[in-house]
Amino acid sequence: MTARTILITGCSSGIGLDTARRLQTKGWQVFASCRREDDCERLRAEGFGAPWLDYEDPDSIARCADEVLSRTGGTIDAVFHNGAYALPGPIEDIPADGMRAQFEANFLGWHDLNRHVIPAMRAQGHGRILFNSSVLGLVGMKWRGPYVATKFALEGYADVLRMEMAETGIRVVLIEPGPIETEFRKNAVKQFERWVDWKTSARRDQYEASLLDQLHKGGSSKVQWPASAVTDVVERALTAPRPKARYGVTTPTHVMAVARRLLPTRALDWLLSKA
Repeated sequence: MTARTILITGCSSGIGLDTARRLQTKGWQVFASCRREDDCERLRAEGFGAPWLDYEDPDSIARCADEVLSRTGGTIDAVFHNGAYALPGPIEDIPADGMRAQFEANFLGWHDLNRHVIPAMRAQGHGRILFNSSVLGLVGMKWRGPYVATKFALEGYADVLRMEMAETGIRVVLIEPGPIETEFRKNAVKQFERWVDWKTSARRDQYEASLLDQLHKGGSSKVQWPASAVTDVVERALTAPRPKARYGVTTPTHVMAVARRLLPTRALDWLLSKA
């Protein structure tokens, strides 16, 4: 029997890598893409197809899709959009170019890849498109504006795509994790240092008093879930006969989903400002 095929993005570590390894053991043909060629080489040594893909590089997206489809005879069962990063900092300090880069990596590149794989899924009459969203696609939190904006955009995008694909056999699913043990904060620090000139900010005193410390040490969450918690949900979303539109992962996601529905805006703002 032909193995099911999946393309997973952002597989250098964390959620993407854990999911790729799990699905490979379950008999999937996994294409585990990364933004860096040395990470791709490492994954090829583990037996994965590992095309290079950078969501900020349209040419790499096209080449990745072409490579996967050429190696599968033009078919693909699933895509798990996972590769993303955060650009932290107060919104007023985020340059427009930094915001554009965030949307290219976390949103527009995902759309671009979909445009390459949906025709193949349409032709075969089935497929699953999974988006790794976030609890920050449900609620906003201070100092995370660019990332929050991309995840809110993704949530709306996925809702529309799900409805539009309903008659095609293509199922669209949002995965919404809370705090997960990954390299996410380490990568966010690099983006902050690249884009934010905090020394000239009107908030310089605030940076020195607390914001820089928060950036390097993280927020108030003391509990993080392993990447395998997301992998468990991804596996269910891929194999369920009728997958749910949304899968929350971790207690904070479930709590915030309820809070968003029940609390007035001012009360929710107050709650989130304490997080």
